[in-house]
Amino acid sequence: MPETTRMAIGELAVADISGSEAIARVEAALCGGPALKLAFVNAHCVNVARRDAAYRMALAEFLLLPDGIGVDIGASLLHGRRFRENLNGTDFIPRLVASLSRPCRIVLLGAAPGIAERAAAALSAQAPRHEIFAVADGYFSDAERDAVLDRLAAASPDIVLVAMGVPSQEMFIARHLDERHGRVFLGVGALFDFLAGNVARAPRIVRKLRLEWAFRLAIEPRRLFRRYVVGNPLFLKDILQDRLRGRGGTS
Repeated sequence: MPETTRMAIGELAVADISGSEAIARVEAALCGGPALKLAFVNAHCVNVARRDAAYRMALAEFLLLPDGIGVDIGASLLHGRRFRENLNGTDFIPRLVASLSRPCRIVLLGAAPGIAERAAAALSAQAPRHEIFAVADGYFSDAERDAVLDRLAAASPDIVLVAMGVPSQEMFIARHLDERHGRVFLGVGALFDFLAGNVARAPRIVRKLRLEWAFRLAIEPRRLFRRYVVGNPLFLKDILQDRLRGRGGTS
């Protein structure tokens, strides 16, 4: 595979690639290349990574995909251009599943009890040629973790979708998942809730205007107040400070 161009947003090196190129990376891992860990990076992730060294170190193992208008604003301020494509997980995962060149075993792990099963059924309806199923919710204890990992390994999946929220899902993937558990691992945030119909997605026009974050805040103000009302200005302040200090760059 050709070298991937990355743009530094805060402490993270985010890949500047198209969705088709990201899918090709997944296909390469499924066809015998090195196992692949994928994460979707939005402004909230950048905020967390600045202040959580363990999360930041874990993400060094991942291919980081740009998610949302925040990182695009950051890229414009720091690098003079936006990312080539907005690769948010809620749209990218169904696109990936529909594009895979061969049938795969896709396992869902995480979210509240019952949600992963409903999400698996919804994703199966979209892509019936794949075997898609849930192995566990995200509410297992440390004492139960080994049993969950054994169940995951026994399922022999190609792709594992982990929905535990940031930074827990990426930390779980980095610390506990390897080639015994699959070939491709993705931290997918609220994807299962969207697929299961547990949380409504913004109308298409709102998504096109890139205001889905505002729609989510209106629906879940208590849970998301700190992330967006506090977090978005903090993200912008930090990015402007990075610009003044001459930080940024591509690799």
